[in-house]
Amino acid sequence: MSEINYVTRVFSSPLDVPSAAWNALLAREADPSPFMRHEYLAALHQSGSACAHAGWQAQFVTLWRGTELHAACPMYLKNHSYGEYVFDWAWANAYAQHGLDYYPKALVAVPFTPVPGARLLAKDEVARAALVKALIAHAREEDLSSLHLLFAQTPDVSAAQSAGMMLRHTVQFHWTNADPAGQAFTNFDHFLASLQQEKRKKIRQERRKVADAGVTFRWSRGSDIAAADWDFFYRCYERTYLEHGNAPYLNRDFFHRMAQTMPQHWLLFIAERNGQPIACSLIGIDEASRVAYGRYWGALERVDCLHFEACYYQPLAWCMAHGFARFEGGAQGEHKMARALLPVRTTSAHWLAHPSFAEAVERFLEREGQGIGEYLDHLAQRNPLKAAP
Repeated sequence: MSEINYVTRVFSSPLDVPSAAWNALLAREADPSPFMRHEYLAALHQSGSACAHAGWQAQFVTLWRGTELHAACPMYLKNHSYGEYVFDWAWANAYAQHGLDYYPKALVAVPFTPVPGARLLAKDEVARAALVKALIAHAREEDLSSLHLLFAQTPDVSAAQSAGMMLRHTVQFHWTNADPAGQAFTNFDHFLASLQQEKRKKIRQERRKVADAGVTFRWSRGSDIAAADWDFFYRCYERTYLEHGNAPYLNRDFFHRMAQTMPQHWLLFIAERNGQPIACSLIGIDEASRVAYGRYWGALERVDCLHFEACYYQPLAWCMAHGFARFEGGAQGEHKMARALLPVRTTSAHWLAHPSFAEAVERFLEREGQGIGEYLDHLAQRNPLKAAP
């Protein structure tokens, strides 16, 4: 099939893209995270969390052959770099120092969601390659400074690189449900036994501090999460952002929509003391792929090590009990290694319209890539797991 058979259509809202067709393309992908579902993207838009007023102007790019959707991706025009987790502030500053406009730029990503996975949804690799070319052509036509594809899966990266986009690597920390012999953990003690003694001792000490403070946990999943628990979660989530001097990216209406349209993808842990809730963590889950995603947390009271218990130990124990294969800890956080979340490389792709800046960024990415490689080698020497038998 020749790419000239495709008709490119750009939509100003995810609501203009047929949800069934979008989700059908997503289901074909090797890494179809729930955060790329049409319901998730629509909720970001409908709630006003990611909209033009907030600096996220949707321009979803789609390729059609007749009435059939062959490829699609969530693209936004951005007038800032907040909520992305792949940092290009230095690039924007360099443009400004030379009297050039870096914003607006084009961004193919899921707003506020640094979860690796499919970004370029496509019926086949021909359509995927055509989609990348359509994105670059659209960026040129709109006279945009640049195009950025964040936290992409391997087929997306290959298509982007073939189209001349530059690759950039970052590091996240993920936990895998397997001991050094490759066997799934049967319980938390089995997990602890796989760790080096120092790490095992530290985790036990941290968990003991929370238990000695009189804190217990309960969890709810999917439609069993009560409205009052969603309200409590948001109270904690909002407070934690405000304590750091920022308003939360996501509003209460967004989570209301998640409870209505995607309840099966959420797991809520609530910490209680003396019968009263004091903290919580909200975990994304995908039953089909058996993957859990650490997403949001908040607390109304300070308890030593409560964050570790709510965001790592409780979810990990749940994953072991329910046969989940992986827990992704989110963006950054080298401290996660001590909890057996190991480093993995994530990849983004970038295109800059200005030739001189593109050359400069390419040289920068080459140096940065070498540094990432050395960083991963350094982290490998600190692996908390025992050696395989």
